[in-house]
Amino acid sequence: MNRAVVAAMAESGHTAESLAERVGVDPKTAARWASQGRIPQTRHRAQVAELLGKDAEELWPDALKRREPAWFRPWADLEREALSLRTFQLAWVPGLLQTEAYARATLAGEALSEAEITGLTSARIARHAILRRDRPPLLIAVIDESVLRRTAGDDRRMMAEQLGYLAECAELSAVQVYIVPQAAGMYPGLGGPFTLAELPDGGRVAHVDSQAEAQIIEEAEAVATLERRWERLRGEALSRAHSLDVIREAARSWA
Repeated sequence: MNRAVVAAMAESGHTAESLAERVGVDPKTAARWASQGRIPQTRHRAQVAELLGKDAEELWPDALKRREPAWFRPWADLEREALSLRTFQLAWVPGLLQTEAYARATLAGEALSEAEITGLTSARIARHAILRRDRPPLLIAVIDESVLRRTAGDDRRMMAEQLGYLAECAELSAVQVYIVPQAAGMYPGLGGPFTLAELPDGGRVAHVDSQAEAQIIEEAEAVATLERRWERLRGEALSRAHSLDVIREAARSWA
């Protein structure tokens, strides 16, 4: 347990139920804020700290030592809280399923220093912790087959290791991976990657990345549009078992 949060709740007279009512979340969500390493979403954090009569840094010092770049932190907060994540990737293996070497390779072409690449890689790998929790979110990843055939600088070993790791992850009970085959031709996913998150309070939000910026989408109609697109592109993908066969075959081809 997070002793600072437990003590602050006792001092202020608040319970998980009373905090949930004041902030507007499910009581189960509020109860998790007293767990070690768990932290309210950005939009709730200041309000919760004020209700408990403390500064956020006093209540969640370790969780606030962030490695993610500032622009990514709001989504990282949502990712940690999510009950499920549905992601479509057109160019990369999803960040939550990347090896360290592959993560570094995705950043190598950017105008970044070695220190910046190392920091961003460490932050990305640290996010994997949500899949090792006692109750991890359900992660459903749909990946274009071209991702399995693309490497950086012809680093075959890196790709073999990455796809071997992807195959291992695809066998976890909380992870499902589906491959859209090259034979699919043109399909809705070609418009770009996105991720949908289901939150404990029943809300749904999306994350859309582009060359210019990353954006969190909360507007219900826009999220619904992406959910419909998800269903269409999911329908283009191979079965889970067939997808795993394709991943393993691709891993062998790089060995």
